Amino acid sequence: MFHSIEERLKQRAREVGFDLCGIAQAAPAPHYDAYLEWLQNGMHAGMGYLARQAALRRSAEALLPGARSVIAVAKNYNQPLPPDAEARVARYALGRDYHKVLRRDLRRLAASLLELAPKARTRICVDSAPILERDYAQMAGIGWFGKNTCLINSKRGSWFFIGLLLTDVALTPDQPAVGGCGTCRACIDACPTGALVLRDDSPVAWLDSRRCISYLTIEHRGAFTAEQERRLNGWLFGCDVCQEVCPFNHRRASQPERATPTAEPDFNPRPAIAQPDLAALTALSEQEFLALYAGTALMRAGAEGIRRNARALLRRG
Repeated sequence: MFHSIEERLKQRAREVGFDLCGIAQAAPAPHYDAYLEWLQNGMHAGMGYLARQAALRRSAEALLPGARSVIAVAKNYNQPLPPDAEARVARYALGRDYHKVLRRDLRRLAASLLELAPKARTRICVDSAPILERDYAQMAGIGWFGKNTCLINSKRGSWFFIGLLLTDVALTPDQPAVGGCGTCRACIDACPTGALVLRDDSPVAWLDSRRCISYLTIEHRGAFTAEQERRLNGWLFGCDVCQEVCPFNHRRASQPERATPTAEPDFNPRPAIAQPDLAALTALSEQEFLALYAGTALMRAGAEGIRRNARALLRRG
């Protein structure tokens, strides 16, 4: 049976391990002006690279000149809540670094596109690339923006990573995802530090990185102030609170696809991450850090960041 190039690409995306796939036009990012406003309000905290790279985030064409389409994919990373531990690590970081996993599978998808369109030019983007990936994923039908700033798929929830494949091949776009949180503000009320700031003129909150536990435990450099230390709330790396309380991440009989565990073996928890030994981490050497965490997302914080976080959690009991 004849299939369009779009259908064949989506089938291939499922075969290589993606749970969702959609296509968007490589148009300017709809929320670019809002992103600039977020930067101007200092919400990016110490992440200066976000401001330095701001111009690149205006459009997919800034990363791939001549880009005409964006293939957006999503991969489920949900894990059951780990057993009680001294400290918690966000679910996305329990296994292998997702950048490596998504790039591997996006390379397979790109190879399939080249079989169908041998002259195609492509560029792979995971979240370290300077592009507003959620904008393109929303336009491709993957999910809509929740108040917690995560992209939410009405059937599956928000426990998924986003990857993009930019190309100069003109593909038929999908319908953008639509949805909303209505009057629900569970994530805003549950955030331990008040990092989600709901604005009157928008259904989506701003994430104030200066107060965000994920920012503090991963991106923040240097020592914590006493106030920052108090905000950690038992998290060694990252934070999942705003997703854990989201109704779209709670399974129902009518929505069996919600909150299903990941089928990706590379995301299976590593014991040293899921069950951290805080006392041991406070004295972690660079060599020991690499032995424990090479190839995982915890590399982003570095040995000093993990030592700092562990010391802070022990002081707070």
